[in-house]
Amino acid sequence: MASTSLGVELDLPAIALSLDGAEYKPEQFPGLIYRVKNPKAATLLFHSGKVVCTGAQSIEDVKIAIDKVITLIRKNGIQIRDQPKIEVQNVVATFDLGHKVNLNSIAISLGLEKVEYEPEQFPGLVYRMGVPKVVLLLFGSGKVVCTGARKPQDVEDAVDKITAELLAADQLR
Repeated sequence: MASTSLGVELDLPAIALSLDGAEYKPEQFPGLIYRVKNPKAATLLFHSGKVVCTGAQSIEDVKIAIDKVITLIRKNGIQIRDQPKIEVQNVVATFDLGHKVNLNSIAISLGLEKVEYEPEQFPGLVYRMGVPKVVLLLFGSGKVVCTGARKPQDVEDAVDKITAELLAADQLR
């Protein structure tokens, strides 16, 4: 997920009428939702001029999606500064450890102060890593979801760190 500010207040009802496929239901959600097809991403536009882009597969795709929305808004006569600064707020990634894991055993080896594991509530183990500051969801299948990263390098560092921790605790043999 990434966001930017267009530096101007937006007339969302007018934009909703001019953007084909835009969804604007202020009684349900305060922003306008506009889906870009290529690259596949959703943009959320707010009255304040803030734009949030979610679902893109890369930072480059975020830039392309936001540029497309800005171009469409400009065609409707709204002045927007040349290049809004885009800030990545959350990178989500998935990876596979390569085999099934025992979450009960992992919960103990990683330290109960950093782990939430209640299999009756949720089938995954939640591991809050300190550095990099991310949250990992580990599943018995060996699949892992990493969320909260600010840049792709954080994900790579988290993968390296959790793999090393699990190997050291004899959880990946």
